[in-house]
Amino acid sequence: MKLTLIAAMLAATALLAGCNDAGPAKPETTALSDSAGNAAALTLTVYKTPSCGCCKKWVSHLEQQGVVAQTKDYDDLSGIKERYGITPQYYSCHTAVSEQGYAFEGHIPAKYIRKFLAESHPDAIGLSVPAMPLGSPGMEVEGRFMPYDILLLHKDGSASVYAHISDAAMQ
Repeated sequence: MKLTLIAAMLAATALLAGCNDAGPAKPETTALSDSAGNAAALTLTVYKTPSCGCCKKWVSHLEQQGVVAQTKDYDDLSGIKERYGITPQYYSCHTAVSEQGYAFEGHIPAKYIRKFLAESHPDAIGLSVPAMPLGSPGMEVEGRFMPYDILLLHKDGSASVYAHISDAAMQ
């Protein structure tokens, strides 16, 4: 299993290598509540490659959970990942960004993105699910599931476990 994870990470890194496009200067809008304190639409800009099926499935997961996903296709995403401070060991196949500038790398369940944005994380750049764990949102295959961690990415380049997802029901 460790060899499979390493192979997936190497494949993802190879797919993302060589991007010279730094992307937009500012991420798109994200709203967590309106002036009355009611939950408002959460909007994320999702940077992905045009042909990636699992990215499209993850965007569908977001939309099913009430998140507005504004997608932007790039042939190579490494420049975008670099812009938001995501280092290669935390790469996955797509990057979403909130208005506050937080990055959400990979197949993170929408409920954990909402939870993170409702909390205070002054020393964080965002969350990551490195590689592409089987059974995570967008990576569903015949009911199979691989437990995985959602990592909290810190500004100093380190990471810590934000949540451990031990079964599909936790997503």
